[in-house]
Amino acid sequence: MKEFDVVVVGAGISGAALFYELARYTDIKNIALIEKYDSIATLNSRATSNSQTIHCGDIETNYTIEKARKVKVNADMVAKYASKQEGKPFVFSHQKMVLAVGDEECKYLKNRYEEFKELYPYVKFFDKQKVKELEPRVVLAENSKGDRKESIVAMGALQGDSYTTIDFGKMAQSLVDNALKEDKNTFVEFNQEVIKIEQKDGHFVINTKSGAKYHSKAVVVNAGAHSLFLAHRMGVGLDKSCWPVAGSFYLTKQKLLNGKVYTVQNPKLPFAALHGDPDLMADMNTRFGPTALVIPKLERYHGLKSMWEFFETLKFDAKVAKITLGMLKDKTVGMYIFSNYLYELPLINKRLFAKSIKKIVPSIKASEIEYAEGFGGVRPQVIDKTRGELMLGEASITDVKGAIFNMTPSPGATSCLGNAKKDAQSVCEYLGAKFDEDKFNSDFA
Repeated sequence: MKEFDVVVVGAGISGAALFYELARYTDIKNIALIEKYDSIATLNSRATSNSQTIHCGDIETNYTIEKARKVKVNADMVAKYASKQEGKPFVFSHQKMVLAVGDEECKYLKNRYEEFKELYPYVKFFDKQKVKELEPRVVLAENSKGDRKESIVAMGALQGDSYTTIDFGKMAQSLVDNALKEDKNTFVEFNQEVIKIEQKDGHFVINTKSGAKYHSKAVVVNAGAHSLFLAHRMGVGLDKSCWPVAGSFYLTKQKLLNGKVYTVQNPKLPFAALHGDPDLMADMNTRFGPTALVIPKLERYHGLKSMWEFFETLKFDAKVAKITLGMLKDKTVGMYIFSNYLYELPLINKRLFAKSIKKIVPSIKASEIEYAEGFGGVRPQVIDKTRGELMLGEASITDVKGAIFNMTPSPGATSCLGNAKKDAQSVCEYLGAKFDEDKFNSDFA
């Protein structure tokens, strides 16, 4: 049995961030990071699994000003860390905007700009002519003759104003590499699938499928939907369930857009509005998405095993049924969910998805896009049975002192360093250790 002060389960961006902060900013000496698969960031943190975006709240209209203030702090940490790495190998700056189409959206966005411009001084308001200059295909009419007739405005930033695009998988690797350079007993091991965590005599025993056992004073699980799965196996978090939501993408073979173009969020929908982005894995050609597909699996591309784990985690009962039916009864939500299944069907999916892209690029043709095979991750849409509602933000289960189970849907990757700080401080408090706030602030100033 291997003994540690803290074991972090899951080597995605969230687990890597916590491993790094425990090693660099605390006086905890023995820290382990264990991962189910054979390398860092194999699931949702991979560049093909997410929108590769630093979500700082400036163009995401599902954020209130209060949430934007909090998100911006975390996003600034990510940008600061990435920008300090030699050669800046995994962070980029592109122009970006959120597009308003039609008089109602234009009025909304103008008011939003006035509210948010102090928080984001670099953000500018673009009229239709400026949007045309920055993103010609956005303004080109559906028949490719002249400009589209709808009212159009946007708010956003020019290239060089801020960091916008990031490979979170490479950042996770960087965080782990830097953690291992600290003067601590840091330990990383792969191919260690955790099947159960038990508390015995004030310590935690972390059991793996390989038969290896890890003995730890504290444990933090950053394993996506599997965090809830492992919490349930420990007998905690039973008031929560989840529907895993998979996001798919469509690729173009050209730089159809010059930067990131987001759309105004439908307030009735709990899922991200459609956007177009330069794709790091496709020579910066434009990628559109994500879709939002509820699937009965905790992981998307790893066989059927996670399907049985999904049913164990769902713990379907009358409360889950009521919440789910309530969503489906809403005409807007119900049609949205139905259409996202259609986007997965061969023969008709490209034609249907091209129609949804037309809000951003009216002249888009189905022949210009391809379904991105193997792209897209899974985020846990947590259900709070006690409140009878979906939890739209991050969720943590801390029912047992010394154990934390995190489920981090979007913008969990952007919030990785901020969430890690909170968890590192919590672990320090539990262990009687120290968190070096001055050093942390100096690094991220």
